[in-house]
Amino acid sequence: MNIAVLLKQTPDTESVIRIASDGKSIVEGDLKWIMNPYDEFAVEAALRIKEKHGGSVTVISHGPQRVTDALRTALAMGADSAVLIGDEAVESAGPLPLARALAAAVRQVNPDIVLCGSRSVDYDNAQRGPMVAEFLGWPHLGLAVSLEIDDSKVTVVRPVESGKLTLEADLPALVTLGGSHSVWKPRYASLPGIMKAKKKPLAVKSLADLGLEASAFTAEAAKVRVVRLEMPPERAPGRMIDGGLDTQGKARELVRVLHEEARLI
Repeated sequence: MNIAVLLKQTPDTESVIRIASDGKSIVEGDLKWIMNPYDEFAVEAALRIKEKHGGSVTVISHGPQRVTDALRTALAMGADSAVLIGDEAVESAGPLPLARALAAAVRQVNPDIVLCGSRSVDYDNAQRGPMVAEFLGWPHLGLAVSLEIDDSKVTVVRPVESGKLTLEADLPALVTLGGSHSVWKPRYASLPGIMKAKKKPLAVKSLADLGLEASAFTAEAAKVRVVRLEMPPERAPGRMIDGGLDTQGKARELVRVLHEEARLI
């Protein structure tokens, strides 16, 4: 079983995000970068498939040299090889051309199944998986919280309102992983795994290596552009209802404020 995992590097969710002077990007100098947590689920699911059916796991990502840290983390968890689309132009044209580049990298790996997180914790567009599946011409099964492969078919379970939905498709297919850490419980990279990861193959490829024209990956060719970034407005300070009132008095004052001032009741 040949398995590919699409992986993105994102800022740590505990990082303090600051908007850059251009008003369209964030200050990256002091950020801590991690593997997108939802893609971590995909790596774990891929390793479970490998343990059950044999085969290999290739992780694929994009971006500058720092992204190799996330790829090495996946290799330390147990993936066999990695591919980095290292051409800086690949991200300048927006998510649609990026999906085209990822699909081209997937074709070179020639997997039986592709896994990726259902969303990323930075832009949270939830578009990467469906777009790559469309470029590949493969079925897309989304938000999987369990995954089984049998007789060249993949079966997933995904949550729906008040229940669960079971989906099945022939391979090859692309599956996006939903759920939480409590569902997938990604394994930690062991010390031997970290040492082995340093010797595992990590190929850095350009757009030309993928058979793509760099002219299609310019900022001018972007279908979606970031016009402006703004921080959320600061919340008004909380209001304490006290004033020396007893419990019943506080309750009456709270009801009055909600009714006459906030007009919520």
